[in-house]
Amino acid sequence: MAKLYFYYSTMNAGKSTALLQASHNYEERGMRTMLYTARIDSRDGGRIHSRIGISRDARHFNPAMDLRADVQSAHQRGAIACVLVDEAQFLTPTQVKQLGSVVDELNIPVLCYGLRTDFRGELFPGSAQLLGCADNLVEIKTICHCGRKAIMVVRVKADGTAEREGAQIEIGGNERYVPLCRRHFSQALAGAKIPA
Repeated sequence: MAKLYFYYSTMNAGKSTALLQASHNYEERGMRTMLYTARIDSRDGGRIHSRIGISRDARHFNPAMDLRADVQSAHQRGAIACVLVDEAQFLTPTQVKQLGSVVDELNIPVLCYGLRTDFRGELFPGSAQLLGCADNLVEIKTICHCGRKAIMVVRVKADGTAEREGAQIEIGGNERYVPLCRRHFSQALAGAKIPA
């Protein structure tokens, strides 16, 4: 039976690398996959790109896109073995339900990879929906500068301190976001400088 998976973590944990490896595993066995990434993140020309240097072209989703209809259309042209979604935090709750429909009605596994929380420690709407309805929740782990498991992420200002306000979505990489354990996240929000 197909399932809906949510692989979540902070920044810099290897989510895109894991997604690309999963897709490769299917393709190596002659199975066709569909890869999606958020249109809002255009840093790599809309490709899914891993920090270790591998990348792939992907379809772009935006809030208005009907993912179930898109997958069904592609599946009718040739069997899709798996759907993989990068930057899943940018999915709308409705799109998460559409992906659940891909699993339940089309019997195609869907693997979503994304952040759980934003720089303030608040859930993204897409992540909240995935946490509520995914069949399998898998945490991809990374570490804080202290060696503990990082479960939060902060957005860093030019002076090395954490931003506490601003838009939930601001695209950036290592220059703007740092994964931290809960203790150092709390200290950063209280004004402590974040180690480089």
